[in-house]
Amino acid sequence: MRISGQAKRLRLYIGESDQWRGRPLYLALLETLKGNGLAGATVTRGVAGFGAHARIRTASLEVLSSDLPLIVEVVDNAERIAQALTVVGPMVREGLITLDDVEVVKYTHRYLQPLPGDRLVRDVMTRDVISVGPATPVADIFDLLIGKQFRAVPVVNEAGAPIGIISDGDLMTRGGAPLRISLTERLDNAAVSAHLAALRASGLTAADVMTPELVTVNDDDALAHAVQRMVQRGLKRLPVLDSRGRLAGMLSRLDVLGAVGSGSNPPAQQARRQGRTVGEVMDRRVPTVLADADLVDVVERLVSAALKRVAVVDEAGRLLGVITDGDLVARVRPEARSGLLAALTGRGRAPDVPVTAREVMSTTALSGPPETTIGEGIERMLADGRKRFFVVDAGRRLLGAVDRQALLLAVAGIEPQSPSAGVAS
Repeated sequence: MRISGQAKRLRLYIGESDQWRGRPLYLALLETLKGNGLAGATVTRGVAGFGAHARIRTASLEVLSSDLPLIVEVVDNAERIAQALTVVGPMVREGLITLDDVEVVKYTHRYLQPLPGDRLVRDVMTRDVISVGPATPVADIFDLLIGKQFRAVPVVNEAGAPIGIISDGDLMTRGGAPLRISLTERLDNAAVSAHLAALRASGLTAADVMTPELVTVNDDDALAHAVQRMVQRGLKRLPVLDSRGRLAGMLSRLDVLGAVGSGSNPPAQQARRQGRTVGEVMDRRVPTVLADADLVDVVERLVSAALKRVAVVDEAGRLLGVITDGDLVARVRPEARSGLLAALTGRGRAPDVPVTAREVMSTTALSGPPETTIGEGIERMLADGRKRFFVVDAGRRLLGAVDRQALLLAVAGIEPQSPSAGVAS
């Protein structure tokens, strides 16, 4: 159960000696609140006080048998608090009940938040980082990233201090790269060589295309603080500095998720058996196409999809496969490829060729039921090298999906900015 934002706080002021059906009232209240699905409750024992009868009660050693005041406090959303009040209100036959508005900043526990936040960044980061200098040609950087798992490279000065970073997007928007790295990897050697030659002719260097406004962390920072910074800035990775301000490594979302899935992380081990599920954090707005959709329809959906992939479903909404832009480039006929690339990069319309979604999709879409725990979902995504986990019901009907960003927010105990909507079609 998750609560965030505006909520209600219910307080029940009772006495330690108050009873309910032969049992201490505070225990009966706790059991009743738990049985009604409340997020949690706390009992606080006062050291002294007086109530309706104006008797002062104290916890002094001379009066060990005194009836000390207790406060049962509950925080939850307004609907659940209102429902609980109708049940526990009549149980308080003598005392005080109050209700006020509160704002929940964070509500979680270690099994719902399996992030080992107290670990140091240096224990989780990637150490063997490839970097470039400010004078490195853009063509060399583009060539360097082809075939790599990472899609960004830090720029360092002569002292080894990072002064910028270059991502796949930077190479396209400021470096003149015609395609994203992932698409280039699907082309033949001749096409790749032509792209590299065009980039070399531009004469651009790392200093010309890098993003200079760096957000960094120190290698002795707590992982929880680094993840918070990553999420707040909407970044996939952070350069890590040593004590002298030099580049010591990179901390990426994959590094963080890998730490959660590590067998040496006890909360993560427990999270594989209980805790938040992918069904709780999934996004229902999944771009989809029918299996008999033509190439034009598939490209239109891909261009508008943030992750450049769409789910393929049948008429009943059952998941059949997934299509990425790379799948299209690799599987269409060579003579249609140039037109397809132009369409995928927003510079033209997809060629009208007799190809359906079923013919170009991958049938190995990673999927699982909504009760799959966050820990299990992370492990499966990392093991398969996938960026998206599709959530399906028992009949394989598509319910939603989670990506790495959603999982990062989940393990950090951070709620997404906007609620999920219905499955897109």
